Amino acid sequence: MNFNLFLLAVNTTVLKKSFLALLLIIGVAMPTAGYAYALIIPPAFAATVNSCPLEMVMIPGGTFTMGSNNSGLIEELSAQKVRVSSFCIDKYEVKNAQFAAFVKATGYVTVAERPLPKEQFPDLPDEQRLPGSLVFEIAKPGAKQLSWWHWQTGANWRHPFGRESALAQPVAGIAHQDNYPVVHIAYEDAVAYAQWAGKSLPTEAQWEYAARGGLDAATYAWGNQYSEKKANTWQGIFPFFNTKSDGYVGIAPVGSFPPNGYGLYDITGNVWELTSDWFSPGHNQKTHSVNPKGPEQSFDPNKPTENALHVIKGGSYLCAINYCSRFRPAARESQAPDTGTTHIGFRLVKNLTIERIKNEV
Repeated sequence: MNFNLFLLAVNTTVLKKSFLALLLIIGVAMPTAGYAYALIIPPAFAATVNSCPLEMVMIPGGTFTMGSNNSGLIEELSAQKVRVSSFCIDKYEVKNAQFAAFVKATGYVTVAERPLPKEQFPDLPDEQRLPGSLVFEIAKPGAKQLSWWHWQTGANWRHPFGRESALAQPVAGIAHQDNYPVVHIAYEDAVAYAQWAGKSLPTEAQWEYAARGGLDAATYAWGNQYSEKKANTWQGIFPFFNTKSDGYVGIAPVGSFPPNGYGLYDITGNVWELTSDWFSPGHNQKTHSVNPKGPEQSFDPNKPTENALHVIKGGSYLCAINYCSRFRPAARESQAPDTGTTHIGFRLVKNLTIERIKNEV
């Protein structure tokens, strides 16, 4: 055999093996003699293989403690170790400008902009079935429980406090508030936006894992000590007066407070955020689970007549030390899917199929 041809054959074989090794390292499936296809995706390459869209953050998969044994709230018991695969999540809560673009592109009409269904409210006269939503108003001393919430005709994402409102807000509409989180969003509104955006609502496990920012079992997203400067919450005695020591009485523009360890803004306070999970008390059914999606049906002992409730997370600008105090990653509340308010919004995730397979195998 010609010596030069022999060297060429040897070098070609070496190059083929090196190329195959490189393909396996970066996660490309290749057949080898006598073996099945192989797929290897080291963690170092995960972000490259599964890059997140603009204004989304990659959350690396891992195990964390979901819930809390220390809050004194039954719905957070008991804390369980849960594993979540890597995923992308919005850096900010969905903003008015983004939701406006969705409405312009699709012509979508939110639940708050539709009249109350006659079949659902047969005893209400037409004038009481006009479109509207629930609005918060600072209460007067001696006010009855929850009297600070009232139904406001014309309140919706475009007009968070109604078209004609005497409430303590500089404007009734959202002019010049493109960078504020959209509110008065019912569950089906968030799902419709998510489908248009090619994303989805986070599961409760995804949301809580991302909210912790890598601080497993910490009380708050930033550590164990409450700080009024870390998030938009209520300072003072709720619902009677707000000292505004964090700089805001109402909703703040997104990104007004420091991000958590994963670079997520307003994951605490500002507005409650919807998740895809049905609400039920506690986390015992999630023990050592992988990517849990919550129960198959909902139940809240505090709302026994309502049988369709989703988990909301993060608290809002209305959460105070003396009331609610659910501005913690482990905290949770239930929310009817057909109701929006002045303090409920959402952010979305984008799941990564390759990462999910890698972490679950």
